[in-house]
Amino acid sequence: MANIVAIVGRPNVGKSTFFNRLVERRQAIMDNESGVTRDRHYGYGEWVGKHFTVIDTGGYVTGSTDVFEGAIREQVVEAMEEASVILFMVDCHTGMTALDEDFARIVRGIKKPVLVVANKADTAEYSYNANEFYALGLGDIFPISSASGSGSGELLDEVVKHFPDEGKEDPDGGIPRIAILGRPNAGKSSFLNALLGKERTIVTDVAGTTRDSINTRYKLFNQDFILTDTAGIRKKSRVKEDIEFYSVMRALQALQDADVCIIMVDATRGMESQDVNLLSLALKYKKGIMLMVNKWDLIEKDTHTMKAYQTELDEKLGGMSWIPKIFTSVTEKKRIFQAIELAVKVYENRIRKVPTSQLNDAMLAEIDRFPPPALKGKYVKIKYVTQLPTHTPTIAFFCNLPQYIKAPYERFLENKLREHFDFEGVPIRLIFRKK
Repeated sequence: MANIVAIVGRPNVGKSTFFNRLVERRQAIMDNESGVTRDRHYGYGEWVGKHFTVIDTGGYVTGSTDVFEGAIREQVVEAMEEASVILFMVDCHTGMTALDEDFARIVRGIKKPVLVVANKADTAEYSYNANEFYALGLGDIFPISSASGSGSGELLDEVVKHFPDEGKEDPDGGIPRIAILGRPNAGKSSFLNALLGKERTIVTDVAGTTRDSINTRYKLFNQDFILTDTAGIRKKSRVKEDIEFYSVMRALQALQDADVCIIMVDATRGMESQDVNLLSLALKYKKGIMLMVNKWDLIEKDTHTMKAYQTELDEKLGGMSWIPKIFTSVTEKKRIFQAIELAVKVYENRIRKVPTSQLNDAMLAEIDRFPPPALKGKYVKIKYVTQLPTHTPTIAFFCNLPQYIKAPYERFLENKLREHFDFEGVPIRLIFRKK
């Protein structure tokens, strides 16, 4: 049984601030506006040698006009059912509200250890105000200030008493990470939910529903990996709210943390400049890349549609036509598992190490057939090829005059490498060294 702590409460009591303090990084987005957090958000914390998972949840409300209200409530209840300890957070500044009392009834119904955390107790007077929360009938009250961290030590001492064991330090260490990126409303969260078979992230027709980058452990073909659903990325000029700005920052961070990036394109809109920007970023950080053309069910088709669409994509990709493409419909669950299979294959291609003997046999024969052009009467002779021990495929060519090898010949070598060895979806780096 894993050690899991769920932080729950009404909106704007400081759940995400406390979550970030526990996981020791600014992972959840914080803002004074209420209702910023929508999905369940996971991180890892440690206290006195005990390791645990922390879940941040959206604020629990009833009767608001927010279209996300019902879905957030379901996410909160699911988080509480997963947890080994529930931290019910309330606010010393505003005191006890009717919503706190309603929510306390629900929390009581879930038979788990509950600690009432009275946040924003930043002065002695506010700490004293925390006593009114005894009326909730949930036991001891822990006054803390999640902004400054005061009082959190006593709270965590109590939390870890409920853990059955030490817990794992980093349960996600060494597991492939796949990030799902794209413009708003391309279908990223629906894709994640369709794979998991449950509502892990909230889905609506409103662009920008997902705000934080949401990590989920997923198992397929006995392979464990982490899927990250991210916020949609629009042009900078269109981003007006702070919250969206932070969402985009988290999405770009997810891109940098990932091993493979699934760039999701809306088939009805085609590939737009923003999709190309994402591809270039993934290329810059040397990530595995694949294109997932979603909403394919909405395109009117004849026998040539896919071929024509692919040709058009290749034209836009230019020199990146080695990026694999798959056409899916998430709502109709068409080819969604093939999309994940493709992502796993790209991951395997990215970590592949080609034996030196195979590289030399294949590439030296190609170089003999088509040697580098002479420059200023000097001939370049490539004697030996090997793959360097780097994170992403880097191939070194040893020769007498490395400075005379120009870009067109480099492209020729890269194409031949791709022909002989499966580097589909992976950027390759070539370097030329003096023998």
